[in-house]
Amino acid sequence: MVDIADYDALLEAIADLHAPEPGRRREVERELAAHGTYTQTREELVAGAKMAWRNHARCNGRMHWRSLRLRDCRDAESAADVYAECLEHLTASTNGGALRAVISVFGPRGPAREGFRLLNPQLIRYAGYRNPDGTVTGDPLHVQLTEIAVALGWRSPHTHFDVLPLLILDPAGHVTVWEIPPDHVHEVAIEHPDYPGIGELGLRWHVNPAISDKLLEIGGVTYPLTPFSGWYVSSEIGARNLSDTARYDRLPAVARAMGLDTSRSQTLWQDRAVVELTFAVQHSFTAAGVHVVDHHHAAEQFVRHCEREAAAGRRTATDWTWVNPPISASTTPTFHRTFDPADFSLRPNFVTREDLLASVAPGLLRTGEAAVAVPAARDACPYQHADEAVVW
Repeated sequence: MVDIADYDALLEAIADLHAPEPGRRREVERELAAHGTYTQTREELVAGAKMAWRNHARCNGRMHWRSLRLRDCRDAESAADVYAECLEHLTASTNGGALRAVISVFGPRGPAREGFRLLNPQLIRYAGYRNPDGTVTGDPLHVQLTEIAVALGWRSPHTHFDVLPLLILDPAGHVTVWEIPPDHVHEVAIEHPDYPGIGELGLRWHVNPAISDKLLEIGGVTYPLTPFSGWYVSSEIGARNLSDTARYDRLPAVARAMGLDTSRSQTLWQDRAVVELTFAVQHSFTAAGVHVVDHHHAAEQFVRHCEREAAAGRRTATDWTWVNPPISASTTPTFHRTFDPADFSLRPNFVTREDLLASVAPGLLRTGEAAVAVPAARDACPYQHADEAVVW
């Protein structure tokens, strides 16, 4: 149940951004008495979403929090509506390669009703197929999600970069499968100007990190589906997604394309390969006219954000391990300083929900059917470690 104190706390948090109309608090009290919750105005929602971004301790792109664009999708009534709005989100946020910070907010949880959710951690993710010999074709991170999609009837070319369909979980607990049209998936082929062999590896990545596994908590109201797009830091693709041994694990292939000696660690071939692969990502995105930032620029922007917040008399709760890049961290300004301690109790904020895939009972998956029942969500665990960090 939502309490009037939750609304009062919201007004205090967003005071610099929004002042309520006269009588608004009394209106909220009446709604709470009648329904146990209340409907937030668009202005409250916009201000709350911006504050949630500013409060999020694991984002290094908070300098841009005031620029957030909000799409109010609370009127979506069906999985088809959700699907259509997700596609529009991709169009609006990708913006032809000039990526913009956009959030789409779907209906909230109610006292006796769950809202729509996605099983996908991001709107665009690549499938992972488990092979008989134990290897994986595609992204190993998404093997389980892929197996659920296949069990529900999805068919694909079975390549390394097949875009997964959206798996939409409705309030009744049923999942339906929705293909993302190719014209809504902007991808970039990864090439290197000095090492043509890297381009011959057939690597690629999508340009829009549209995170879809966060709960948005504003004034006591929880929104379980809030796709949020920013733009990539090139090292997250080059030094994590394509390099991690638990992901695409392409550093050995990159090193071979560079002619490096991989027989012993003393040659530092991993270090040399990961830097050049990250440079290839940066080069390829820029050449394709797609907005991407390097880790040095992202770190410098975050330090400036902290300085601005301090000048305004505000703390910047920060998880140090998340705002430092996965390569060359000691060459960036965020590495050599401390920050205000991370405070995950701050609200408004984004909270990582439970793992919905772990909630899917294997016995409920029936191959070829169009939907699968899923148990109702439990209370979410805040801020579980996500698969990658991006500039929101």
